[in-house]
Amino acid sequence: MKYVLLYESADDVLEKVRPHAAEHRARWETFRSQGTLLMIGPFTNPKDGAMGIFTTREAAEEFAAGDPLVINGAVKSWRILIWVEAIVPE
Repeated sequence: MKYVLLYESADDVLEKVRPHAAEHRARWETFRSQGTLLMIGPFTNPKDGAMGIFTTREAAEEFAAGDPLVINGAVKSWRILIWVEAIVPE
């Protein structure tokens, strides 16, 4: 089981992301090095938001709560879905 963090972008997401992008990416590395962040990235249309896949709900919640994109309004809302993998890489 994995935990998918979904971000809904603010209307002015591009303007709000730029000043906080480096700090946001540094946060990825912290969670990735802990082994709790497996994948992360935006959808091709920035207004469609972004997603991350985490090993625990707690990690996904902690990531979102302290993410500079959430704190500074680039993300309008976020939610976590529980995902059951049907095909697992070997």
